[in-house]
Amino acid sequence: MNITSGTIVRTVILAVALINQILVASGHSVIPIPDEDWETLITTGATVITALLAWWKNNSFTKAARIGDYHMRIAKENPTKQ
Repeated sequence: MNITSGTIVRTVILAVALINQILVASGHSVIPIPDEDWETLITTGATVITALLAWWKNNSFTKAARIGDYHMRIAKENPTKQ
């Protein structure tokens, strides 16, 4: 069981958004927008959206977590009657 491409993409986007937010907060213009208020608003919005998406999704990096996800999917696909 491998780490899914969705997990990798969400993690990379979150890292880029966080790095960009830190650079903006330290006064470095990463996105060339003349009005600094708009730049801060856009980068903050991107950071918040990315953080919420990364938090909402179950990002399993360890082998044990991926095995657990596999067993959970199997259990959901084949529920037993109690």
